[in-house]
Formats: sequence, C-alpha cells, structure tokens
Amino acid sequence: MSILKNKKIILAVSGSIAAYKSAFLTRLLIKNGAEVKVIMTQAAADFIAPLTLSTLSKNPVISSVSSEEGWNNHVELGLWADAMIVAPATANSLAGMANGLCNNMLLAVYLSARCPVFFAPAMDLDMWVHPATQQNVQKLISYGNILIDVADGELASGLSGKGRMAEPEAIVSVLETYFEKSQYKPLLGKKVLISSGPTVEPIDPVRFISNHSSGKMGKAIAETMAEAGADVIFVSGPVNAYPQHANIELIKVKTAKEMYEETKKHFDSANITILTAAVADYTPAKVAPEKIKKKGDEGMIIDLVKTVDIAAALGKIKKEGQMNIGFALETENLIDNAQKKLESKNLDFIVLNSPKDEGSAFGHDTNKISIIDRKGNAEHFGLKSKKEAAVDILNKICSLLHL
Repeated sequence: MSILKNKKIILAVSGSIAAYKSAFLTRLLIKNGAEVKVIMTQAAADFIAPLTLSTLSKNPVISSVSSEEGWNNHVELGLWADAMIVAPATANSLAGMANGLCNNMLLAVYLSARCPVFFAPAMDLDMWVHPATQQNVQKLISYGNILIDVADGELASGLSGKGRMAEPEAIVSVLETYFEKSQYKPLLGKKVLISSGPTVEPIDPVRFISNHSSGKMGKAIAETMAEAGADVIFVSGPVNAYPQHANIELIKVKTAKEMYEETKKHFDSANITILTAAVADYTPAKVAPEKIKKKGDEGMIIDLVKTVDIAAALGKIKKEGQMNIGFALETENLIDNAQKKLESKNLDFIVLNSPKDEGSAFGHDTNKISIIDRKGNAEHFGLKSKKEAAVDILNKICSLLHL
C-alpha cells in the first residue's frame, strides 16, 4: 500500500509551460491513493485546461476566491490538506509566497496552510540564478517550506541549464520520503525536558535585565521532538510564540531561579534534557519595591549576584541512561569554549553557534550549528531553517541512542 493512500494533497499550479506536467503529477498522486484538490492561477489556465485537471483529480479546479458555485474558502483548504505542492512554482509565485503577497487564490491558500508546503520551481536559466529569485527561495526554505530542486536540461527558451521543473515521479518520491519519515516515531515513550527563551531578572517593578533570545530554536526543537513521538515538558521564558503540539506541556517562567526550579522538578523523570534557554548569568541582589528614580546626573550601580548554572547543576545529578544536551553561543575560540562547557557541565553533546554567522543565533528563523559530542566528534552544518537544524539535533540523539 502506498504511503500516500488517503493523504489530502493540494496541488497549486502557476503559469509556466511546465504546467502540462501537473496533469501527470495529478494522475500519479491519484494512482497512489491520494485525494487531490487543484488550485490554478489565471495564468496557469493559459497552459493547461482546468477541465483536464478537474477530470484527473475528480474534484473541481479552484482558480479564484469566488466562482459560480460560491465562495471558495482558502482557510478551510489550508486546514484540510496534509501537504501542499506548488508545481510549477514560477518566479512570480515564489516572490509572492516569500513576501506574503495575497493577490490570488494560490497565495491565499499558501498563507493559510498549516501543512508542509513543497515547491517545485520552473523558469528560465537566467531567472532561476537571479539573486532576487535565489533570495526568495532561501526565504521560503527559512520559513520551513521544502524545495524540490530544479533539474538541468533543455528549457523552453532554447537555452540549456538549471530551471526545469522536477519530473512528476521525482516530486512523488519526495512526498513519499517525507511521509515515511513523519510516520517514524523514534522517541515514542521518551520524556524530553526542554528549556527555552530568555530569562527576565527584575531590577524594580519597571526595569529588568534580559537578552535577545526569541525562543525560536527551542520552539523548533520542542515541535520536532513531539513529532518524533516524545512527551515534551517545555519550560520557557517570555517569548512571542510558543510551540503547538498535543505532546507538549508548556510551563511559563520569568526568572533564572524559576527556570531552575521547574527544570529541576521535572529532570529526574526526563530521559533527555535539552537546555536551549539563554539564562541570565547574573541577577540583581535586591529588587527595589518601587521604581528607582533618577537623581540628577548621578549614575546607578546595581549589585549583581550569580544565578544557578542550570546545565552544571543538572549535570551533577544526572543518572546513568539520561542524556543532557546543552547550547553554546560563542563569539571567539568557538570549539575550545564549547568543549570546555561540554566537560564542565557533564553534557552528552553540545550545540554550538555564533551570532557572527550571518542569519544565525538570536532572532533569526535560520541557524548555523555545529554539534560536538564527548568523543570529540564535530559535525558542522550549513545555514538552515531552525526546524531543519532541530532535525539535525534529533538525528544526533537517535544516533547516540542507536534508534
């Protein structure tokens, strides 16, 4: 039985000569047992008749927000699907998707989709290699969308090179691989404790000490571990967005002291602990009960005391069979400093990154990490979405646990 059986697939077709391949792609998806609904841009209809795709998919083709049948609900479509494939994805559609435009049904459904989105570009060689197109592709990847790369060959212009849309068989193969991996639950029955985000150390009722952590890496890791079957305890400082998954229990904290107390409370029952939080190293010795007023031109001295080193404290009470993973954000002597933390905090491996790498660390949707384990093995990864980096961390966990 095909892994695609009963999967709900949106096929979004934009205006390219490669649109003719959407007929073969629709037929392959239906043959593999998928339920397919097709969206077309107005330009796509110049290359392939909607009736063809309607007949093959056994569903009406949707090309606009409203039609003779009534209003087409883009939100409902986005929630219905298990996957959305934009094939062919023209330079214009890529730009719209990457920059949040919403001037046709394809873009409206894309912006509403909660499912994985795959995109298979198709365009001429010079359009494909243009910096604007490549920037849009990287943006889409950083949002967690999945690129089905262009093929090399003869193009409609007569040129030869990169720009051909992937063949329907290749697209189906990518989908099958994705769904096979998503059914794999290597951490089923495991409890994973994750700390994430910044801590907030109050000076008075108004002011505080904190840092630039957005919690995006911790969120991506939590969702990845939950998708892998783990029961996740997620202890987070204040952030704008928290992970969403039925397997995740969210515990909100503010200070380093609160984060330590909550992680320690749940540590004993955790199989794996991942400490991504940017915990303040120091906190004010005293918190003023009222707002501190300025006094002329005088400066202000705040007496700071050390907070508990959570990773080191948990490392001291770690039992056999437990796995602890830490993070190191370094600006100099990266490997040496990360290895020192690995040893001093009794970690099984450490994830290293640097704010000096463009697109990495605080605030970004992407990250560039290295993973260093206790045997001195170091794996270096390129710039990826934080979701993809989280998968690299999951793979390292599975490797060490022989899963």
